Amino acid sequence: MAIHSRLCRSAVAVLLASVLAVPVSVSAAASAARYSDSGPEPLLARVFSLIEDNKLDAALDQTEALLKAYPNFHLGNLIKGDLLLARTRPLNAFGQGGGAAAKDKVADLRDEALARLHGYKTKPPANYVPRYLMQLQPGEKYAIVVDTQKARLYLYQNDNGTPRFVADYYVTHGKLGTDKLKEGDQRTPIGVYHVTASLPRRKLSDIYGSGAFPLNYPNEWDKRMGRNGHGIWLHGTPSDTFSRPPKASDGCVVLANEDLDAISKDFQIGLTPVIISNSIEWLSLDDWQAERKSLLGMIDEWRRDWESMDVGRYSRHYSTKFQSDGQNLAQWIEHKRKVNVGKTWIKVGTQNVSMFRNPGKEEYVVVTFDQDYKSNNLSNVMKKRQYWFKEDGRWKILFEGAG
Repeated sequence: MAIHSRLCRSAVAVLLASVLAVPVSVSAAASAARYSDSGPEPLLARVFSLIEDNKLDAALDQTEALLKAYPNFHLGNLIKGDLLLARTRPLNAFGQGGGAAAKDKVADLRDEALARLHGYKTKPPANYVPRYLMQLQPGEKYAIVVDTQKARLYLYQNDNGTPRFVADYYVTHGKLGTDKLKEGDQRTPIGVYHVTASLPRRKLSDIYGSGAFPLNYPNEWDKRMGRNGHGIWLHGTPSDTFSRPPKASDGCVVLANEDLDAISKDFQIGLTPVIISNSIEWLSLDDWQAERKSLLGMIDEWRRDWESMDVGRYSRHYSTKFQSDGQNLAQWIEHKRKVNVGKTWIKVGTQNVSMFRNPGKEEYVVVTFDQDYKSNNLSNVMKKRQYWFKEDGRWKILFEGAG
């Protein structure tokens, strides 16, 4: 039996209009559409396009194909319900086919539809990169940037130092949004983090899906800002659920199991950066190179001033709020003066530098490198991590320690 042409076309048209009305953060010229051919989004977009064109039998066929590929895709099942119900009467609202028991879930699934379709139609612009990936060290193969407003995770590959877009995936984040402050607030943190461990399925309950990858929240900046809590992970979905609504976790970033499996094979424990943002700021490659060069110059100036053995010049790179091993800045400077008494020369090398800029309102850069220190009476090599932030208009080091 053919579906009546008066279906829920108007309800779905409203949904589509909502997607098309969302502004894109870069110019149309810079963001030529490059649609992904993986995941449910291509099929989902086709279903909505067919409904909009009143090709409703074809839309149902396409929905069946969608559910064959993704059997536990709740959004697909809801759309199928709408299409079937429309055989008997016209619908005036998205999700009526889910029945009365599904009313509480319809809003979540509508949000998921919006997020998926908008993410599908607004891929990262060609020749633009997220501002936050200032420098990947040679050993860092991939980087992850999460846009919570778009419910999207972007995977970038290190192409001889330049981040190159690889793929993007729909994600879920905290029930109460972002800007995590404390334990149990059901918010996802905004900041620069790294994958710290890999937890396999066999060691986890089913809610975490095919695996989990803890992040180093709270990082040193978070601790200085008084933020607490723990257990912020990238993880999968329960075995009976393909995906969850955009805001449904207790603070973690959640992917479909097959998406997590696709990207996790590239994770490097302790090395892969995961930058979580409310929305991504894009830079052209020229602007990215200029900002990168400026930040590298800042680090090199710090290195040369250390080598100069002029403690005054060296210490100007440190924040008035800097602390080290229980010492405040003044005590730390006095300690450095005493250490330099026994020095006749200092050489400092910085190799494998990575730089990641915080995407939040707080302006800081996480810098990690291999430090090769030599002097007339001491030599050592260590991995160092620093947090640089803007103080009185100048970049200063708030924290430094072993990386």
